[in-house]
Amino acid sequence: MTNLITLTEDNFKKTIEENEFVIVDFWAEWCKPCVAFTPVFETAAKKNKDIIFGMVDIDKDKVIADYFQVAVVPAVLFIRDRAGIHAQDGELGAPAFDEMIKWARAYDMTEVKNYLKNEDKKS
Repeated sequence: MTNLITLTEDNFKKTIEENEFVIVDFWAEWCKPCVAFTPVFETAAKKNKDIIFGMVDIDKDKVIADYFQVAVVPAVLFIRDRAGIHAQDGELGAPAFDEMIKWARAYDMTEVKNYLKNEDKKS
């Protein structure tokens, strides 16, 4: 199974809920920086097999883009344990993207996990 997938309304929620670490690329065919970023995103997916890399076409899946209030593309969202930990708008080169992945891997999720645990208790 590949770790590079197209995210749609049909699989977005399930993908986030069933995977510990997901990086989402919001893009559009008409966006030249988005198209230029695609090979960077694909290469990162090949180097980081334990992370799910999902691509959301904002024109085809507007509901997802609207939910995350995507106003600028490209935009990248880092999600760990069902929580968004960082969002990055605009162009991004391979070295910077690799550093962001390292940062996201090292991010201390203790506070986030405690918050989610407390929210689950309220439900």
